[in-house]
Parts: sequence; C-alpha cells; structure tokens
Amino acid sequence: MEKILSLAKQAAEAAEVFTVASEETSVQFDANRLKHVEGKQSTTTYLRVIKNGRIGFAITSGDVKEEELVAMAVETAEFGMEAKFEFPGVIKYPVVKTYDSSINAVTSAQMVKLGEELIAPLRENTPEIVCQAGVGRDIIIVKIKNSSGASAEYSKSIFSFGAEGTLVNGTDMLFVGESDASCHPILDTKIVTGLILRQLEYSKTQAKVQTGQMPVIFTPNGVAGAFMASLMSAFNGKTVLEGASPLGKKLGEVVFDTKLSMWDDTTIAFQPGSRPFDDEGVPSQRIPLIEKGKVTNFLYDLQTAGLAGKKSTGSAGRGRGLPSPSPGALVISSGEMSFDDMVKDIKEGLIVEQLMGAEQGNILGGDFSGNVLLGYKIENGTIAGRVKDTMVSGNIYRLLKEIVALGSETRWVGGFLQTPHIYCSNLSVASK
Repeated sequence: MEKILSLAKQAAEAAEVFTVASEETSVQFDANRLKHVEGKQSTTTYLRVIKNGRIGFAITSGDVKEEELVAMAVETAEFGMEAKFEFPGVIKYPVVKTYDSSINAVTSAQMVKLGEELIAPLRENTPEIVCQAGVGRDIIIVKIKNSSGASAEYSKSIFSFGAEGTLVNGTDMLFVGESDASCHPILDTKIVTGLILRQLEYSKTQAKVQTGQMPVIFTPNGVAGAFMASLMSAFNGKTVLEGASPLGKKLGEVVFDTKLSMWDDTTIAFQPGSRPFDDEGVPSQRIPLIEKGKVTNFLYDLQTAGLAGKKSTGSAGRGRGLPSPSPGALVISSGEMSFDDMVKDIKEGLIVEQLMGAEQGNILGGDFSGNVLLGYKIENGTIAGRVKDTMVSGNIYRLLKEIVALGSETRWVGGFLQTPHIYCSNLSVASK
C-alpha cells in the first residue's frame, strides 16, 4: 500500500488506497448430501486519485503491479467526474468489535457437522423434503491509507449458516428456509431449524384467501422482501441528490406512522455489517433515519455529500467500482405486541413470510407486488394453513403510514437488518 500511495502522490494531487483481504471456508450441501468443502483466499486493491480536480479509479485482484495500477487510475481521471471532497485526515475511530478469534478454532469437520444438523431435523419431520444447506466462515482484513495522513485497518470475522427445503407434491411446490449470521461462531442450529420446522407446521394444511383488501402481518423475512429495497433507495443520498427519492424534500416531516423508528448503526458489536470506519475511512456512527415517523437523515459518502453540501455519514460501501452510499446494519424499532397477539387480533388476514418478485415494482415510488412464495392465512385469530397462487401489492409509504402494531421481538435478517414483525391494516391480495 505504501508503494502504491507513494507513486500515486507523485502522479496526482491526492490519492487513497483501500484493500480487502479475505480467507473463506464454505461447506455446501445439495439434495440432502454434502456437495463440497471449499477454501479460498482473495485480495482486492482499490486506488482512487484526484488529478486536476477530477476522480480517477482503478481496481485489481491478486498480485498488484503498482506502476500499472497507478497509471490506470491517473488515466481514468481525465474522464472522471469533478471531485467534490477531500480525503479525511488522521481521525480517531470508535472501538467497534467485529472480530472473534475463536472463529479460527472451528474446523471444517465441525462445519460439515453443523450442515448435517441443519438438515437432519427437517428430514426427520418431513422425510420427503429435499434440502440445501450452507455453512460459511470468513476472515476479512480491511486497510485504508490516503495522502491526507489517514491510515487504519480492522479485522472482521463472519460465520453464517442456513438451510432451504423444497417439498414437491404433484404440481404443488413448498419452499421453506431460514439463516443466521454473526461475527461469533454459531455452533447451535436449533434456532434456525426451529423456525423452519414452524414453517413446515404452518404449511401442513392449505387455505384459500379471497381477493380483496385485508390485514397483513409481515414476518422479519417478509419485511426485508417487501419494504427494504424501496427504503434503502429512498434514504440513499445519491438518489436524493438526483431528485428521484420520494423523501428527498420531506426531511423533518412525519411521513411514516409515529410508531416507526429506523436507524443505521455500524457500531453494533459483532454484527456482520458493523465496522469502525466506512470504505472511505470516515468514522462509523449511529444514523437516525426515521424517528417516530419523521424523516431525519439520508446516507452519504464523501462525493455525494460534497455535491449535496452535506457531510458524509460514514456510509460508503464498495463493490467493484467507486464508493457509493449504502446501509450497513439497519435496525427497525420494536413495539409491544407479540406475534401471537397479532394473529389473535385478526379475523381474516394473511401472514407474508417470503415474497418473490417484489423488486419488480416501482421501487423508487414505493410500489411493490409479488407472489407469496410462503405465506399463511389467518382465520378467526388462528393460522389456518399455507396459501397458494396468491399475490400481494401495495405501496410501502401507505402501509407504513398505517401500522397497527410492531412486534415485541426482533430478528436479524441476512446480517444487515434487525426488524420485528410489522402488522399492517390492509393490503391488496389477489388469489386464483
């Protein structure tokens, strides 16, 4: 990194080097059997320069040829956008726990055993089910250096596993599944298998819903599938800057139900999305996005913040290109109503567990529609069975303006979202 930065400083006014090194072990089961145990290592190096006031960028994987990387970045600066920021200097970062050394003690044999423990109770409960399962362990080292004097690094451990099951009965196909992730090793599969077994229990019988408007309970998985694509887009500072966010001109206004609060907090200990600084070296912080229904902030990286006349919120993430604003660990506030009480409160309604195709709606406008891949009908306060051939459609801003209740318990979904069940007053449901 030092050589790349030194060469880049000679060729440009400012520069930044960012590297991500990863050592990953994965265990995969397919059709109830072990498919492979695989290990791989990778290193990705990003170089960003500012030359003649414009941004240049280059990326390489594996062995780095320093001169070539610098030459590529400097060359692209001629056609790059005007830089509206300066690289951060020496900064004090918060202490965020993201690495658990005990993850290194988990052997491949133990990971295989965990995969077997994910599948065994599902097959014992439903012998004809066909399962896929995965167990992963990843050690990541992130480093950043820039010409303003910033130099920092952190290590992160991520352990994850999950299972999916498919049950085919003629033309009927049932899909169930659940997963978990943490910076700690997860050596007990009972929570995940318990959730899948509950899905199987609810699905033993089938029930039919009538087309029309009805109350709906979104499980944590349902919340992620129905709401988060639109919300993440709306709170993205780049979308706001472009004038495409429906919330862009509503900062400080109450747009959502006053029961609802949401924030992005990458300082939460041992969560996969947490970190002491973002991918530009800006310190992590808790960023309130919705406070009792009021829109309070948007997420910014350095360039987007500079264009908008704001400060970076420490929300820069990287794919294979330039940094862009993105959430790390979203949290939706819990409420006071249990899931069981939500069900008891409904005479006729729907529980949405998994949606398919919801992202195909007008994401920017908050519209969504999708097939209920897994969902259940509620009749007279009890779960009557699984629904088939059912679609739901609605607008997230209308739904989240009229929340009946938020669940008293929350669950992390995919390691990036902690959310309770959300009970909404009515949603359009169509059934064949």
